[in-house]
Amino acid sequence: MVSVLTAEPLDRFLDYKAPEGGVWDGAFVRVPLGPRKVIGVVWGPGAGDYDYAKIRPVGAVLDVPPMAEDMRQFLVRAAEYTLTPMAAMLRLATRVPDLGAPPGLRKILRRGLGEPERMTPARERVLEVLEAGDGFAPGELSTLAGVSSSVISGLEKLGVVDRVTAPRDAPFERLDPDLPSKDLNVDQLAAAKALREAVRSRRYGTVLLKGVTGSGKTEVYLEAVAEALRSGRQALVLLPEIALTGAFLERVEARFGARPAEWHSGVTQADRRRCWRGVATGEARLVVGARSALFLPFRELGLIVVDEEHDTSYKQEDGVLYHARDMAVLRASMTSASVVLASATPALESWANARAGKYARLDLAERFGVAELPEMAAIDMREDRPERGRWVSSALKGATFQRLQAGEQVLWFLNRRGYAPVTQCRACGHQIGCKECDARLVEHRFQKKLMCHQCGAERGVPEACPDCGKEGMLAAIGPGVERLAEEAAALFPEARIEILSSDQTESARALKARIEAIAEGSADIIIGTQIVAKGHNFPKLTLVGVIDADLGLQGGDLRAAERTFQLVRQVAGRAGRAERRGRALIQSYAPEHPVIQAILSGEEEAFWEAEAASREEAGAPPFGRMAGVIVSGPDEQIVTDVARQLARTCAGVVQLGAQVFGPAPAQIARIRGRYRYRLLVKAPKGRVLQPALAAWRAGVKLPANCRVTLDIDPQSFF
Repeated sequence: MVSVLTAEPLDRFLDYKAPEGGVWDGAFVRVPLGPRKVIGVVWGPGAGDYDYAKIRPVGAVLDVPPMAEDMRQFLVRAAEYTLTPMAAMLRLATRVPDLGAPPGLRKILRRGLGEPERMTPARERVLEVLEAGDGFAPGELSTLAGVSSSVISGLEKLGVVDRVTAPRDAPFERLDPDLPSKDLNVDQLAAAKALREAVRSRRYGTVLLKGVTGSGKTEVYLEAVAEALRSGRQALVLLPEIALTGAFLERVEARFGARPAEWHSGVTQADRRRCWRGVATGEARLVVGARSALFLPFRELGLIVVDEEHDTSYKQEDGVLYHARDMAVLRASMTSASVVLASATPALESWANARAGKYARLDLAERFGVAELPEMAAIDMREDRPERGRWVSSALKGATFQRLQAGEQVLWFLNRRGYAPVTQCRACGHQIGCKECDARLVEHRFQKKLMCHQCGAERGVPEACPDCGKEGMLAAIGPGVERLAEEAAALFPEARIEILSSDQTESARALKARIEAIAEGSADIIIGTQIVAKGHNFPKLTLVGVIDADLGLQGGDLRAAERTFQLVRQVAGRAGRAERRGRALIQSYAPEHPVIQAILSGEEEAFWEAEAASREEAGAPPFGRMAGVIVSGPDEQIVTDVARQLARTCAGVVQLGAQVFGPAPAQIARIRGRYRYRLLVKAPKGRVLQPALAAWRAGVKLPANCRVTLDIDPQSFF
């Protein structure tokens, strides 16, 4: 009899009779659950506390490598830390199609030798998709190209598309770690040597690789990847943004002679399956992926790199709440692997761990090659005010004109999607909000709709005010990137303008293609949100204008200063990454603010010291522990009652020396029709909160449709 964990929401292990010939721990099996057959993992011997005669047998043992012991223990430890049911953790580790299907052949579509008699937009989209990949299932090609099957059938008849038989899981090409790397400078050589030695030691250790933007951090940690490959171990590189993978994969291919495996939402289902199996068998030696790649079944993981480790997207904010940076450290510690945390502006947690000696630290203080750090300057918007309805100062306009005249690229940065954040009636003052959330609808004028950035709800832009009914009185309040692009077009009518924002493209593939085109010079002025701050390299970009540097300092967030510092420094670092020196102009209504001054001066260590002292005095992370408690449900009164009951029964948590604040409505109190109340637990550093939090939550009987979510180490408080 064996104990099996399934990914079904049961939150317990189930006993099954072992099949003939037995079964081993970690084996993937198909087992009956009610009328269905589901996939599970053998976790050990059965509990034996159920009538043996009623126990059903394991249906089949799947022909895939078993889940390794260290992987199972990682899931257990991650579940305990994040207070997540084991079934949900297993779902993260088995998010792959056709896991139990045997290897075989499949029919795929590839680019043929023929050419279309006439080109249509639909046919052009099909060709773009085909040329970007190595074969697609027919239905997948239709979906990615946004065309009907008849369009593809027509191209098949013309020989433009070929239907071929291919292995279900094509093998991965060998990566050669001994191919020559780029010439490294003295600092890079020293850092690369230290990382190689860390990987060679086969002992756990975390290194903070801190280097200014453009200092060649990637080339340095690729040397650590090479060492892992030489030693026969696997490596994982995490990136914060799918759009970064295209350029990064080209660098990997140039360094190792082949492309690595990919794992993120932009890859096809077939490639996800191929990657999962390749990692499980050990054939895929290097994986480049998003945060969920941490839950792939590596056979012998020797290195994890978390690139741009400060990035907020590494925190999963729904479903299983975890931080990929912390889980990377946990996973590496269980496999005697090395971790490299790479950033120009590290998270305060990582900086403090390096200062305390928990992490090693390597610094790259100079840009790679001939590139120089950009010149930084502030524009005081109290003195250089734009005219009403405009957002760009005369100083930034003048600097932009000069760079365009020189044939260079300019980036205007504003971390606000859409056209305008608020649409208000000038007659009655009504602001158009979302029906399902306590949030204002954001106008996206290019798409002719209003959109909720919380739940994704959309509606057309009305002609009349929904409240008072008057027509022609709705006005856009405040700027978004679309409105900024409109201003840029009015100021520079000859300039080619591109908007880079996560909601401007239909797919990750299209976004990557646009970024590559911009890097080659297809745009003169780039208008972008924070997506442009994430490691992109635009060789012709020499001027960055930060439109509203004060935006991130509003709202009283615990990490507001840190995030503003990181974001503005990162986006400023996009300027002057080639031969021509760049310049960054920061528009601010409070240029004397300590954060703005720290950005301008470049005194990063002084900023971190001051920020650390402030957090330590307040007992805030990383010098204290926090946990968020979110009560949600469709009935506001029930949610309020449960939140208050939690506040009355928190004695077990308080006994640990913790403080409990709240309850209070969340900053956005209703999302997707569910009301949300929050409590915040704050405890001294070193206190283990999880058992007390679990007991606290279990002690409250929840009404139907009401949910209590525990967020260990919360990164946001909305």
